[in-house]
Amino acid sequence: MAKTIVVKQVGSPIRRPAIQRQTLIGLGLNKMHRTRELEDTPSVRGMVNKISHLVEIIEEKG
Repeated sequence: MAKTIVVKQVGSPIRRPAIQRQTLIGLGLNKMHRTRELEDTPSVRGMVNKISHLVEIIEEKG
């Protein structure tokens, strides 16, 4: 089984640069308090680190 992380959106994309909004959409998050289970790959970790002020990692599986 592949490693996964559960990511939750905790910040609003209002008044944020367009690239940050696009990163949220790329992760599958577009509304407050939504969660997604994503594969733990370097590209996903980079996206999460880029918008770490808008999301939080709830748990890591695997």
